Amino acid sequence: MHYIGAMAPPLSADPVFDSLVTPMAWTDRHVRIEGCNPAFARWLGVSARRLLDQPLAALEVEGEALRRALVADAGDGAEQLRLRRIELAFLGGEPRFADGWLSRREGGGWMLEAHPVDEFPGEDPLRVLPSALAAALKGLAHELRNPLAGLKGAAQLLARRVEDGESRELVGLIQSEVARLTELIDQLLAPSPPQPHAALNIHGVLERVLRLAEHEAGWVVKLIRDYDPSLPDMAGDADRLTQATWNLVRNAIQAGAANVTLRTRIERGVRIADAVHALALRLEIIDDGRGVPEELAEQIFLPLVSGRADGSGLGLALAQQVVREHRGSLAYRSRPGHTVFTLLLPLAAKEQNDEG
Repeated sequence: MHYIGAMAPPLSADPVFDSLVTPMAWTDRHVRIEGCNPAFARWLGVSARRLLDQPLAALEVEGEALRRALVADAGDGAEQLRLRRIELAFLGGEPRFADGWLSRREGGGWMLEAHPVDEFPGEDPLRVLPSALAAALKGLAHELRNPLAGLKGAAQLLARRVEDGESRELVGLIQSEVARLTELIDQLLAPSPPQPHAALNIHGVLERVLRLAEHEAGWVVKLIRDYDPSLPDMAGDADRLTQATWNLVRNAIQAGAANVTLRTRIERGVRIADAVHALALRLEIIDDGRGVPEELAEQIFLPLVSGRADGSGLGLALAQQVVREHRGSLAYRSRPGHTVFTLLLPLAAKEQNDEG
């Protein structure tokens, strides 16, 4: 939903803007707020009139992503600017978090379209979706419970009958994945706060992911391990990290990759968001598939955005959510034949001391 070239009324007398549930504000040519819709004022918890004539960049609580975007692109004719996870508030009010778009207005000034996200992602992965769509997805999650229960029962029967080690391992994999999917569905139906993080070895998580990939891709895809053996244990949620990494690896497989590499390294003095961490884990998923479609490059982390006709568009959104739960970042670079998704995960103080 973009309004490039549109001239919004000074406050928002236009019923079209008033009826939008997406928070929106617009500025004059001096980048001072000229007006906003009721959704924007409600979101920030302030009256629309109190926002008038405030510098738009002054709403940003920490960092200067908004200010830098406005300054850097003021002279190059950019019509749209993408903002990721900005923190906004009015005069010391409670901060609000959002991804957003800045669009140039006809005659000067900017339109800010904010898409609110959770301060602590993971409470409810459907919260950022329209209510009707969220309800539909929750209905689907409810319907999936019965077939998952059937799979669980069948796996239990198989476990009693198989005798050789490889078959038992495969049945165990089925059981663990059914349990993980059941837990994900429970999260959709009744979201709960994130579980306390526990010590884990990231390579154990990756081996679980590679086992899943071997059974999905067979021998069609070559799976390559490039691990740093000096990595210390980290604090995290093994199931959630498995889900996030598996989503990225599966995307690579579905993009026609012949080779997928999982690479781990230690990074020192890493900046993630607005914080600098003495020690961090860098995990890269590298593939030689078709790459990210150019037209989706700025949207692939949004829910329901997919480059495949049969894709759900939830895999990358969930992966980003899990990474944020671990105070990390997820980024990518892509061209046909070479795509790299990079997870940066800070290591806690205890882990840093152990490493040093």
